[in-house]
Amino acid sequence: MNNWAPPLIAAALFWLLSPGMIFQLPGKNAPFEFMNMKTTVASIFVHTVIYGLLLMLFFVVLSLHLYI
Repeated sequence: MNNWAPPLIAAALFWLLSPGMIFQLPGKNAPFEFMNMKTTVASIFVHTVIYGLLLMLFFVVLSLHLYI
C-alpha cells in the first residue's frame, strides 16, 4: 500500500504557504500582510525557503513519512 502522507503534507504546505493566500512575508506595503492575494519576488523567495525548511523538518528531522 502506498504511503500518502508525504504528498498530502507537501500539497497542504504548498497551499498554505503560497504568497498572499493566508499571509505575505514581506508584503508590498507592510512587513507582514494578511490575505492580499498579491506577491513579489522577495515574498516568493521567503515562502520558498520556509516551505523547504518545513518539508525538511517534517520528513527528515521528525521522520513523519515513516509513521503515518
